[in-house]
Amino acid sequence: MLGAGGEAGIAWEVGLLAGLAEQGTDLTTADLVVGTSAGAGVAARINPGASLAGLYQQQLVPANGEAVAKMGVRAMAGFVWAMALARRDPARARARLGRMAVRARTGSAADRRAVVAARLGTAEWPAGQLLITAVDADTGEFVTFDSSSGVDIVDAVGASCAVPGVWPPVTINGRRWMDGGMRSPANADLAAGYDRVVVVAPMWRGLKPMPSVPDQVAELAKSCRAIAMVLPDESAVAAFGRNLLDPRRRAPSARAGYAQAAAAAADVASVWG
Repeated sequence: MLGAGGEAGIAWEVGLLAGLAEQGTDLTTADLVVGTSAGAGVAARINPGASLAGLYQQQLVPANGEAVAKMGVRAMAGFVWAMALARRDPARARARLGRMAVRARTGSAADRRAVVAARLGTAEWPAGQLLITAVDADTGEFVTFDSSSGVDIVDAVGASCAVPGVWPPVTINGRRWMDGGMRSPANADLAAGYDRVVVVAPMWRGLKPMPSVPDQVAELAKSCRAIAMVLPDESAVAAFGRNLLDPRRRAPSARAGYAQAAAAAADVASVWG
């Protein structure tokens, strides 16, 4: 399970996965990979035997000339307004976020798609079972895309990463989709029924009353044999900075993830066997 976390979160997840592989635990061999928002961008690039070391090195390249996105005051107000409904009707609250996403003044959908495509570097779904999460911007419906959905992986990842108010929703088959993290930062409950689960979550808590990653993991632990949860340590949080969407935070965040792998390795290995 790879969760949301913006540019910094992508880098941290890649660094962590690369560090764990070097420690002897290769999570790319998982029977199921679930990617939410930033995690979707990572999940779409890992195959069994993928060069995690190569992906890690890519995160260390300076972000020269890349635009710095940020969550504006209007978007934050929209989040708070929508979440006021979430306890009674989560889908309706997500639909509110969707309306905000559709109306927001963002860059063009075509330009954003080009960025996602360039970062993925492939139009092929990876081998194995991959679920990419997204939310219908009009209805609030939560869905997962996989290789059998008939959806281009660039569009699936772009939808899962479409933060309301920052990036435009992605249109797929006539429906508009936004960030899968609007339902949960990691959607860890999708791993129900699996014996061994590892949850990697740069953002472990969403806006209340959205379920936190630890809460979902605690519920999941009731039905799975073994579970490990890796959240950013203090060094990683410092590396993220105040804006997770800032591409300049990639290199320090990747290094923080790589370094954290040493401390997380024993716990993850005990689950992964």
